Amino acid sequence: MVLLNSKHVFHLNAKRFSLLHVQCPPILALRSLSEAFDSKTIGPTRDAHPMFDEMLPLDCKYCNALIKTHAAKRQHFEALSVFKWMRIANFKPDRFTLAAAIKASGVLCYGILGKAIHGFVVKASYAFLLPVEKALMDMYARIGALDDSLQVFESSDQKDSVSWNVMLAGFARAQLYMEAMNMLHMMHVSGGKEAKLTGITIAIILPICAKLKILEHGKCIHAYIIKSNLESETLVGNALLSMYAKCGGVVNDAWAVFYMISCKDVISWNSMIAGLSENGFFDKALELFYQMVSEGVIPTDATIASVLPICSILENGWLYGKEIHGYILRSKLDEETSVNNALLIHYLKVGDIVGSEYIFQKMERRDLVTWNTLISGYAMNGWVSEAMNLFHNLLQSDMKPDAFTLISVLPCCAQLLDINEGKKIHDYILQHPSLGQETSLGNALVSFYGKCGKLDEAAQCFQGICKKDLISWNAMLTACADNGQWEKLLKLLKQMNYVQIQPDYITITTIFRACTSLGLTKVREAHGYSFRAGLISHPNVMNAILDAYTNCHGIDEKYIGKNVPTDNAMILNYLKHGGLKDAEKIFNQMQEKDLTTWNLMLQVYTQNDCIDRVFTLFHELQNDGTKPDIISIMSILSACSRVSFVHLVKQCHGYTIRASLEDKHLGAALLDTYSKCGSITDACKQFQIIPNKDLITFTTMIQGYAIHGMAEEALHTFSQMLKSNIKPDHVILTSLLSACSHAGLIDRGWEHFNSIKKVHGIKPTMEHYACMVDLLSRRGWLKEAYDFINNMPCEANANVWGSLLGSCKIHGEVEIGCLAADHLFGVEGMNIGNYVVMSNIYAADGRWDGVEQVRRMMKNKDMRKPAGCSWIEMQRKNHVFIVTDFSHPQRHLIYSMLKSLDLHMKGHSARANDIGISSLVFNQNLIFP
Repeated sequence: MVLLNSKHVFHLNAKRFSLLHVQCPPILALRSLSEAFDSKTIGPTRDAHPMFDEMLPLDCKYCNALIKTHAAKRQHFEALSVFKWMRIANFKPDRFTLAAAIKASGVLCYGILGKAIHGFVVKASYAFLLPVEKALMDMYARIGALDDSLQVFESSDQKDSVSWNVMLAGFARAQLYMEAMNMLHMMHVSGGKEAKLTGITIAIILPICAKLKILEHGKCIHAYIIKSNLESETLVGNALLSMYAKCGGVVNDAWAVFYMISCKDVISWNSMIAGLSENGFFDKALELFYQMVSEGVIPTDATIASVLPICSILENGWLYGKEIHGYILRSKLDEETSVNNALLIHYLKVGDIVGSEYIFQKMERRDLVTWNTLISGYAMNGWVSEAMNLFHNLLQSDMKPDAFTLISVLPCCAQLLDINEGKKIHDYILQHPSLGQETSLGNALVSFYGKCGKLDEAAQCFQGICKKDLISWNAMLTACADNGQWEKLLKLLKQMNYVQIQPDYITITTIFRACTSLGLTKVREAHGYSFRAGLISHPNVMNAILDAYTNCHGIDEKYIGKNVPTDNAMILNYLKHGGLKDAEKIFNQMQEKDLTTWNLMLQVYTQNDCIDRVFTLFHELQNDGTKPDIISIMSILSACSRVSFVHLVKQCHGYTIRASLEDKHLGAALLDTYSKCGSITDACKQFQIIPNKDLITFTTMIQGYAIHGMAEEALHTFSQMLKSNIKPDHVILTSLLSACSHAGLIDRGWEHFNSIKKVHGIKPTMEHYACMVDLLSRRGWLKEAYDFINNMPCEANANVWGSLLGSCKIHGEVEIGCLAADHLFGVEGMNIGNYVVMSNIYAADGRWDGVEQVRRMMKNKDMRKPAGCSWIEMQRKNHVFIVTDFSHPQRHLIYSMLKSLDLHMKGHSARANDIGISSLVFNQNLIFP
């Protein structure tokens, strides 16, 4: 009988294999050894058992006992090794030894070996012994031969609970859940003590109930558990707990079961934590984890995998993640690759790139999940160059990228417009047929080529997708839309309808992009299509419809004033597109207005700088009997900040207190408005009374300090925030650098700039670079600022060059100013401010030819400098002064005072410019009755 391995040869030497020691005839031993090398018979295994290295005289009983010991310890390789030596030695195995060998073959998925042993047991008349039958059922089920397993089961005359459980587990493993439920029914109706449902039966069936979401069946089994007094078993309790949690019964049923389990093991805790997390009870799940640790239960890698994703969702999740990371290090759980992967994902989700890089570098064993996690994390956080570099490192390692890897890097190639790198990835996919079958990869290729403007290549990839899904069609439609191929898009849409692919909201919004360019008729057709598709009520689709009609001037006046929600939606659409007159037209024709209507119009006026109308409309709102809410007050505060109406801000503040309007965003808005209106003292008071300060609150306060040049206070507030374990973002870091810049704190500025990536794990933005340029320039270090710009890892934008140009004007630096202006004229050719600054630089240096050249450029581009404007608030009236306008009623008195001031300034070597004065008076006494 052939029972030996052939693929992985036993490295036998004279000491290991001795015919004398195995005590069998030489011919038989040689025949057995030759059969061991028959590759058609037996799967791979390890070397023989170490015990045989000593080649002590062995007998059959000892080998049988050794195999049983290995089987009990689940040492399946070792059990098979001993079994094979038994066959070489021609020892006769007993039924338990055969059962152990068969089971080991199944666990290791050595189907050929298992069938060979089955043949042996049939010849040896062991086939109908119960332990052998059970092992054969289990082996065939494990290798996926369920028909053979079922045949052995049906031919057995002595089925017990274990036999039934083996079959149930086989169906469950093959995901044949309904067959498993039918088998359970057969087991139940067969009756008899031997076919009684045990705790193992229940542990197999309850997860199936959870998969099928058949809670009623689960409750029936729960009733059986209670009747059979099985509820105290930990295995049963864990299965019940998991079933209720997965079926949404975590609030009552799962908790009841959890407290019912007398001897909770780590699986009990893991199931409850996972159930709470899956059902959205994140605070409770984290609380239970801390309770688990406090009770001395040691978490496993599964526990960490359930808890860490919760931390990234909670408000202070970054802090909780740090605490759990510390526990992992103390408990030596960081040796598990899965735990490190979970930590990596956590740090990426909370935006701590540096933390994730630290985990990655410290990992001794990295799997493909590790690489994929960091690559996708880089990509999601906009670090596309870093993602590509890591991808190249992956290619140089022993790992091979999978579909997930390539799906992560293809968008990076598109963002970098790196067509060559994308084509290399495409070639790699073609060289690996298994990857070519992945629909998601084909979709990513279509999207990549579309974004790179290669529509023909995108179409080829689209045609090459074997199983196109909705995402495939959407990717191709988007590629056509991105490249302005509207007719191709509509043709593709017809093909999509022909193959009966149902559209989603992404499909519809893409269609409206095309139809907007093709005219009102096509927009109306798309409107009807979206209605027929049943997607008309989706918010994105509604916005797309309004956008399209607005752009095509196709809103029918007969529908205005008929329905408040519709009218509000149209006003909102005009708000987005800056259509002030159209929004006013709808507002004035509305017969009924709700608070949303008033708030929208307040936002329209605020967005269009119609400050006087904001206050007038706010009066009308109150006269209409409508009570302002938080959104109303936010609009008024925005208007107040633009015209520095401090007394109106205080009125709003008082109203919020009287009306009990409490909101963290409103508190931050009040703080911001006080700062912008010049009342930093009131801003500080507002900051102090906000109870639970968050990132927005700290950011607003630091911005206020920066505006007022109070750098030390800004730095102190930032330190307070860090002590509160609030993680900074790029916005607050910009404000901090701005504060350092205004105060000339170069060293502190450099310190915080360097900490952006190294400490906080944030990629420096263009605003951060602009602040550093401003910081250097204000000190007069213009050459250093210019070198800093040239050494930036990315192309500087207009803000960066504009900051340098403005400082060149202050310090009279012509040469560097010319270099900055050349860049600005290229990227912001129609910004008149850049031309004016450069003209002033030339004029200050006496280079009148340069002034003339700049003015000629402005004239050729038909640019005119807007009139200067300033204002002052006196006795609750805001006086606005505009250059060259002389219509103010008190102009004579004002001119007299200005001349006096002019003479005074000339006495101090100052220089005054002639100005004209006009005024626009806001007579705003009280905005609240």
